[in-house]
Amino acid sequence: MTDTHQNFNIFATVKPAAGELPNELARTMAPHPLIHQELPYHPEYFVYNRRLAAGRMNNYTPDEVYWQVRTNVIMRHTAELPVVVKGADAETLLNRVFPREVSRNKVGRCSYQFACDHAGGMLTDGVLVRVARDEFWFGQGDGDVISFMKAHARGLEVDIGDPGIWVTQVQGPNALQVLEAAIEGPMPAPFNYFDMARVPIAGEEVVITRTGFTGELGWEYYLEPHQDVQAVGRTILDAGAAFGMMPTSAEAFRARRIEAGLLNAGSDFDETTTPFDAGLGHLVDFKKEDFSGRDALLEVGRSCRTWGMRVRGGIARIGRTLFRDRTSCGRVCSSAFSPFLDCGVAIIRLDTAGLQPGDPLEVDGLNGTRCTAEVCALPMYDPQGAIVRGRAIEIPRRPAA
Repeated sequence: MTDTHQNFNIFATVKPAAGELPNELARTMAPHPLIHQELPYHPEYFVYNRRLAAGRMNNYTPDEVYWQVRTNVIMRHTAELPVVVKGADAETLLNRVFPREVSRNKVGRCSYQFACDHAGGMLTDGVLVRVARDEFWFGQGDGDVISFMKAHARGLEVDIGDPGIWVTQVQGPNALQVLEAAIEGPMPAPFNYFDMARVPIAGEEVVITRTGFTGELGWEYYLEPHQDVQAVGRTILDAGAAFGMMPTSAEAFRARRIEAGLLNAGSDFDETTTPFDAGLGHLVDFKKEDFSGRDALLEVGRSCRTWGMRVRGGIARIGRTLFRDRTSCGRVCSSAFSPFLDCGVAIIRLDTAGLQPGDPLEVDGLNGTRCTAEVCALPMYDPQGAIVRGRAIEIPRRPAA
């Protein structure tokens, strides 16, 4: 799912309105149609899915936005790429592509899915939304799932494409109150975790989902090209004004998604990582007779090598910076400082299985020193997902300044 690479080596600050980029950039650096809501905060952009995503903005520090999403509400325009798959054989195609059984994904529901290559390596992941019996939207992380799907569509009655849908997240304990203020009429019922609904906003019927990339209560809305997207975006931003809701960047709540164990495509896993390596082996359904990577996954090891890590006295440096008994033992994939846990947090991938939560490690810190650390489970708290399901309503206390 969507996060920014931490070296920020492809930042580009741009200030055009949507549709004003030169033709040669319009396909490779497409701006979110609501990019103007970010521009007052001096955003810096990186490219994700051939789209621009805000990596940094100046309206919040990372600590401030961390507490904003944990205690109030934030909004983020993402660069997720919803790929539309529709036709009589849409479900058949997706079952060829994904290791997880797609038929269980009923109309009006979402599911987390990932695609593997023929060798069992993970290519990308995302949220699959079943909007109709024969139509799905797959909001992919960074990658090229369209070409991959087309390569598996031989002999099937199915259309696959990018119609230009964009996604925005609204996340935090007050997110559903913002939704209630934005829609014209009653709240959708039911609207449980990973549900989809169509709601009237600014005279448009808008697809929303109870999903997000923060581990907090929240929802996402999907903007389609035929809609008055400016009116929809303005209405939702105005609805959040009572809570001080402002746009945020990808960098700003990295710590929260690390705590929640939400993996980022391209950094926390890649084509060298199997679902078992990534701790996602329980989602591989070998009862399915055929899916990409099945034969290879039957032969690989089943142990998890991806864990969380708490760091004392610093923030872990990305890369092969992990040590056990002074011997290099793995890679730091993502890292940040957690204001809630009051320590550095990271997602790590070990070279071999065997370590368990509580086992000690050492890691090179961003400040140039060697820090003590320990392996921990993911998520780092709320293992039953009570927060995202709205069952845990106690809001954490932000320390006094």
